[in-house]
Amino acid sequence: MSEHSGRTMGTAEPPRHDRADPATEAFLAHRNLLFTVAYEMLGSAADAEDVLQETWLRWVRVDLETVQDRRAYLVRITTRQALDRLRALDRRKESYVGPWLPEPLLTAPDVAEDIELADSVSMAMLLVLETLAPTERAVFVLREVFDLAYDEIADAVDKTQAAVRQIAHRARAHVAARRPRGVVSSAQTRDALEAFQRAVETGDLRNLLAILAPDVVALNDGGGIKQALPRPVVGADQVARRFAVYWDSIGAAATLQPTQVNGHPALIIRLNGELDSVMAVRIDDGLISGIYSVRNPQKLSHMQRETLLQR
Repeated sequence: MSEHSGRTMGTAEPPRHDRADPATEAFLAHRNLLFTVAYEMLGSAADAEDVLQETWLRWVRVDLETVQDRRAYLVRITTRQALDRLRALDRRKESYVGPWLPEPLLTAPDVAEDIELADSVSMAMLLVLETLAPTERAVFVLREVFDLAYDEIADAVDKTQAAVRQIAHRARAHVAARRPRGVVSSAQTRDALEAFQRAVETGDLRNLLAILAPDVVALNDGGGIKQALPRPVVGADQVARRFAVYWDSIGAAATLQPTQVNGHPALIIRLNGELDSVMAVRIDDGLISGIYSVRNPQKLSHMQRETLLQR
């Protein structure tokens, strides 16, 4: 925990008595950046924290006199550890119960102010990144989000610069074909969520249908721990009716609370005052085209305190 009260820093903190040590100072100076790199590669805050712990253990064994750029060196260690974990995570997802969604983060307003950062960590973009191969994802994140030079990326992923350029081009085209269409402001997302909330709470199916894109997709992640939709629900009519039935069953005990998740407006659903799920959305052409609800309690630990993200 840092001097920033109420904010999660994204990694286990080195011992305080090591504060004056140059290795510790360098790690702490770039910690939020390293967490953001790992999280964007993995979509899991818990795994990102593990990666940072592994990065720290390797970093303290490095002879700093041989390091010209400590930030680049730390990013390289983090990337390599994240790649190893990403491959293991992909295997775990194969046996995951129901749809897998990224772990939501409660984020501060300053994340939303950095439009490129907010876009890169949005639930919608993280799901697009899930469609990339591990090395493609690493190259895309390091180049497009953190603007690393090709030689730095090549060192991080153990590829030639020529190969990295090809991978970056391929990943960029892949993401462009799948990312939300156009830039969506926080105000647009907030307006759509407010309309969605009013329609759900009043049971107004017509207004609910009006805010949903015809091909909207709803994903519900319970992880086999909490009851959730076992597969995606597709189409405005199906999604609206599922939400209407669900809200009828819990309405008396439920409240919807606006919040900021992954740099964008989102909703927290509480049952009898307790956090039950987090709902984020994707907006295309002013309509909700994706609804991402996370109920798995193992993925909600970072909804208690704000997480600092940094480019």
